[in-house]
Amino acid sequence: MERMIVMVELKNINSLYRLNNGVTIPCVGYGTFRTPADVAEQAVADAIAVGYRLIDTATVYGNEEAVGRGIKDAGIDRHRLFVTSKLWNDHRGYAKAKQAIDETLERLQTDYLDLYLIHWPANRKQFGDQAAEINAETWRAMEEAYHEGKIRALGLSNFMPHHVVELMKTAEVAPAVDQIEVHPGWPHVEEVKYLQAHNILVEGWAPLGGQGAKVMTNPTMQQLAAKYGKTTAHVSLRWLLQRWILPLPKSVHKERMVQNTQLFDFELSDEDMEKITALPNLGGQCADPDEVDF
Repeated sequence: MERMIVMVELKNINSLYRLNNGVTIPCVGYGTFRTPADVAEQAVADAIAVGYRLIDTATVYGNEEAVGRGIKDAGIDRHRLFVTSKLWNDHRGYAKAKQAIDETLERLQTDYLDLYLIHWPANRKQFGDQAAEINAETWRAMEEAYHEGKIRALGLSNFMPHHVVELMKTAEVAPAVDQIEVHPGWPHVEEVKYLQAHNILVEGWAPLGGQGAKVMTNPTMQQLAAKYGKTTAHVSLRWLLQRWILPLPKSVHKERMVQNTQLFDFELSDEDMEKITALPNLGGQCADPDEVDF
C-alpha cells in the first residue's frame, strides 16, 4: 500500500490530500446530511459556486437526485468535482450492494463516484456471527465496482478500528477513507491515530457538533474564537484540519458556506489544540456503531 501523501501546507479548501490508492481529494468538503431534497439542489449549486469541489451525500439522505441536479446546475466540468455517496444498511451484502451502487449512479446522473462508503458496519448486536461476513460481502461488491471504474476510491463510515481489522482479513482493496463523527467534545483521539497510522484518511462528519450539540456555545470555544478573532465554527473546523482530518461542514445559507471556507489565515497553538481535545462530551449523535440497531 502506498503511503498517504499529505500536502505540507493547506492553503485553501481545495488543497489536496493524496489517498492510499493515489486519488486526490480536497481537504474540506460540503456535507448534505439532513438537507431536504427540495433544498439540496440549490444548496449544492451554491456550494460549488462558492468554491467547494468535494460534495458529500448518501442514499439515506434522500437527496441524491437533487444533489445530482445541483451539480448539473452549477455548470462545472464533472471531472473537477469529487462526489461521495454511501451505501445504506438495507443494501448490505453482495447482490444488494451491487444494485445500490448502480442506483446511486443513476440518481446522481453520473458515470462514476469519486468515493463510495459503507455507511455503517453490520454489527454483532443485529447479525451475530454473520456481521463480519456481511461487511466482507458488501466490500466485495464495492471492489468489483472499483475495478470496473464505477468508483475511484473505496471507503468506510462509522467503522471503528476493530471493524477495520476484521474487514482487512478478506479485503483485496484497502479502504482509503473512514468518515466518522469528530468534533470538539467527541475527538476520537485513539481511533483517529489508528486510522491515520494505517494510511486511511479520516473525514469528520458533524464537525460543528450537529443538532443539539453545545460546541458553538461552549465557553472554551467562545474564548478561543475571541482570541483568534474568529467564530466558534472556524475554531472547530481549524482544529480538525490541524489534526489532518477532512471536515464536512454543511449549511444551506450561502454566507455560512463562505464563512466555513475561511480557515487558512490563522493557526491554533498546540496548547489551544489540547484544550479543545480535552473538552468533555458536548453532545451530538455520539453513537456506538456496535450498539446501533438501524
